[in-house]
Amino acid sequence: MKLHLSISPCPNDTFMFDAMVNSRIDCEGLEFDLSFHDIEVLNDEALRSLPDVSKISCAVLPAISEHYRLLDCGAALGRGNGPLLVRRKGESGALKHIAVPGEHTTANALVGRLFPEIEERTPMLFSEIAAAVERGDFDGGVLIHEGRFVYERRNLELVADLGLEWEARTQLPLPLGGIVIRRDLPEDVQQRVERVLRRSIEYAFEHPMLSREFVKQHAQELEDDVIDKHISLFVNDFSLSLGKEGREAMKHLTGLAEL
Repeated sequence: MKLHLSISPCPNDTFMFDAMVNSRIDCEGLEFDLSFHDIEVLNDEALRSLPDVSKISCAVLPAISEHYRLLDCGAALGRGNGPLLVRRKGESGALKHIAVPGEHTTANALVGRLFPEIEERTPMLFSEIAAAVERGDFDGGVLIHEGRFVYERRNLELVADLGLEWEARTQLPLPLGGIVIRRDLPEDVQQRVERVLRRSIEYAFEHPMLSREFVKQHAQELEDDVIDKHISLFVNDFSLSLGKEGREAMKHLTGLAEL
């Protein structure tokens, strides 16, 4: 059976999915028609119920839960992994207009919760935000993916780590992204996808360098140290299984009683 799979090109996704899309493991008869998109495109496609399996921002779950369910594995969830709110070095005053990596992203939802006084938020491609803030197009911006590791190379400084702010207020790890599957797929197919993805993640942990070529084909930042930092921060035990704490964090962010 062939399934339409959509993920982001960021290192944590390519690291986790490498083994299953490149036939390194037993995929239990499943084949995957793979496409890569920016996280906001992934959210938009899920809102239109297009892919069979997709990476999404956790904040969009309430809007798609009728048609998709969250898999127990594949999540980007943890501590110290939050988006970073930055501004140009030396700037002062209140942030009034910032750039965010998509209207439906968890990053944008966090700004709304943690900094409600910032009312003007402009969505744009995540990889363009740092440069736009450095140019002075915005008072500040929210950085995700590889951008959070390299902003100090630019004329930018940290205003707030949104993950640490979330943890201080909730005492929970921060759910950023997850993998969802269509509810109308046969139950046995849904279970197979979950088993295969978990197997793929386990394989990635056991053979971390075998996925490096696949990761580098799609990464925004190609330096090995940036890739390693990205993967180590966003791929962890919660990626193998949300567990009780992970599900509690998901429910707290989304307001959903069931996931």
